[in-house]
Amino acid sequence: MHLEPNDAGHANTTEATLAPREVVTERLVLRRITEGEAPFLIELLNDPSFLRFIGDRGVRTLDDARSYVRNGPATSYARHGFGLWLTELKTDGTPIGICGLLKRDSLDDVDVGFAFLPAFRSCGYAFEATAAVLSHARSAYGLPRVVAVVHPENSSSRKLLVKAGMRFQRLVQLSPDENSMELFAQPG
Repeated sequence: MHLEPNDAGHANTTEATLAPREVVTERLVLRRITEGEAPFLIELLNDPSFLRFIGDRGVRTLDDARSYVRNGPATSYARHGFGLWLTELKTDGTPIGICGLLKRDSLDDVDVGFAFLPAFRSCGYAFEATAAVLSHARSAYGLPRVVAVVHPENSSSRKLLVKAGMRFQRLVQLSPDENSMELFAQPG
């Protein structure tokens, strides 16, 4: 993994304006999501597994998807310097999923989140992206601890988090109207 320098050529990413625009791994490029990815987001956010394990974001139209970007990832980039990133294949730029860091009001720590289209699951892409995001969280943002929340029935994501060095901590409820989720955290 390497970090692309920001527009000023600096590697310092402690401020939102200095955050690198992308993280590159062996097979992937993770970069900020733009409103131009609206068609891809409609497909991803309405995938049956996304709806089951993450939830319905109410994104059905291009306008919904553009609003999702403005009110979610773009707001997070501005406020925290990080957010969910589009994950695309390095070879041809095909968008395959999202992976990044979230700061939820209901959690003390920043958490890593990810979702991939069905055709790109079980290929190691989610692990590669998640490992890069966790490394980036430490090196670029100095985050000593990153957590993850996962639906208890999502065994694939639970296995990925364990492979990434995280361990189950406890059940959490992100909001009063949601079911309990499993909280995983890095040791230490």
